[in-house]
Amino acid sequence: MRLAEFEGVWRIARSIDDRRDGQAGRLEGEARFLPEAQGLRYEEIGLLRFPGAPPMQARQSYLWRADGPEIAVFFADGRPFHRFAPDGESTAAHWCDPDQYDVTYDFSAWPCWTAIWTVEGLRKDYTMTTRFTRSN
Repeated sequence: MRLAEFEGVWRIARSIDDRRDGQAGRLEGEARFLPEAQGLRYEEIGLLRFPGAPPMQARQSYLWRADGPEIAVFFADGRPFHRFAPDGESTAAHWCDPDQYDVTYDFSAWPCWTAIWTVEGLRKDYTMTTRFTRSN
């Protein structure tokens, strides 16, 4: 699969299992992969809900760029985040002191796909599962 195949609008459904706080959260929204000079800009917006708290709007932005057979993901300001192979199941990692971020991407049911993040460290302990379904 190539980077261009991600272009467009995706519905996202996310579950968050926060073991540190003993809470389970949910986010529903959309992700847009928008073309730009060096690849795609990922823009996410959704409504985040945790029990006992008012819903809040969440936003995130990344840059996705083709790098040979892999996709390199950067933070919105251009700093490197991680890279992965967009085929079948792929893993990647990112150390953000003092926490370790590990992701598994599953493209086996394309065009539906999943990203599962496990984050552990001194400040964080959660698993976040996001399901992407094409909406256009």
